[in-house]
Amino acid sequence: MNRRFVIALLVICQSTQGLLLGGIALFLPLIRADLGLTFAQAGMLAASGNLAYALMQIPSGYLADRFTPRRIFLIGLLGTNLLAAQFTVLDSFTLLLVNQAVAGVFRALIFAPGMLLMTHQFPTDRRATAMGLYVVGGFSSNVLLSSVGPFLVEPLGWRFLFVAFAAAGLLALALYRRTSGADPRSPGQQRITELPGLLRHPVMWLTGLIQFARLAVVQGFTFWLPTYLVVDRGQTLATAGMVTALGAAVTAPANFLGGYLSDRLGRPLLIIGTALTALAAGLAMLTWAPGMPAVLAVVALISIFVQIYFGPLFALPIDVLGTRSAGLISGFGNFCANLGSFAFVYALGAVKDATGSFRAGFVSLAVLCLVALVATWLTRGVLRTAGADRVATDHDESGRGPAG
Repeated sequence: MNRRFVIALLVICQSTQGLLLGGIALFLPLIRADLGLTFAQAGMLAASGNLAYALMQIPSGYLADRFTPRRIFLIGLLGTNLLAAQFTVLDSFTLLLVNQAVAGVFRALIFAPGMLLMTHQFPTDRRATAMGLYVVGGFSSNVLLSSVGPFLVEPLGWRFLFVAFAAAGLLALALYRRTSGADPRSPGQQRITELPGLLRHPVMWLTGLIQFARLAVVQGFTFWLPTYLVVDRGQTLATAGMVTALGAAVTAPANFLGGYLSDRLGRPLLIIGTALTALAAGLAMLTWAPGMPAVLAVVALISIFVQIYFGPLFALPIDVLGTRSAGLISGFGNFCANLGSFAFVYALGAVKDATGSFRAGFVSLAVLCLVALVATWLTRGVLRTAGADRVATDHDESGRGPAG
């Protein structure tokens, strides 16, 4: 099978869940009105899926290492799209919470296995590029959704659109299953008991903290941006959709670019630190921007950097600890990331209910970026120590010092 075609299919499969998540965020004002939800309840709806998704990250990574990623990836796609179709026929808040929680479990089976499938398509020195490319589809699909969704939702309704998204996801699943060939990795002998040994390395915890901040910002910003524009800025849903589309259109290529630059320069921490600095500034300015042109400029700034460090951040601990347990390592990183998403998607809704504004919520995300920036600086020392240890090991094994 042509390598580029398999890569494209992986991106398309990933993009279908981006449509489902983006649809909830974009159509949230309509979903809230139909179901009579408060802002806090709307935040809980997203948080329930994010919590289940977070708790399943380590098991998902382990299953991908143990039973091959392709099998787990296909199971995740099937469950996610079937539950998305079910979401449209539920009208009880409790049942919607359960639906989103179970959907979070299946979405977790897509992430780490899919990323392993993507990295298999690239040389080892382009791991960050592969990881950045993997999630491009989700943001690319949001460009289409945010551009045309507001115009389709009025005649068709958000429920019909969700059924269409689910059908597209099942079609992509069938095509990938038929054309992707054999699983690129054999079942491994990894044990979940290997995780404590991995966790003894500080790079896991430092990158985990940065991951916590990364997805707190991604989900907190993207989930609430349409509602912020409609409620706090008085814009129409169509305008909010176009602004969201602008953000996604900027984020998609930046995601790939960040991985590419990290691999070319060999300096992942430079990409990570630059992104966190820009995000802290952008989030702090967002609610003080005086008019829509200024809001658009700030949204563009945030969108450039919000995921540009995705590939370098996921590749970094694997580069240090090795690929044998890549699924577990990636699963732990995304577990930390989704704890941040769970906490801050709910918190921004609760803060809006309590204060009548999103300002405090967006400022708290800016502060979180500064905390992650400190963790990035501390990671520099850890990497220097890890590099020295590798040199010492090479010296002991060869009986001579490193060349040069």
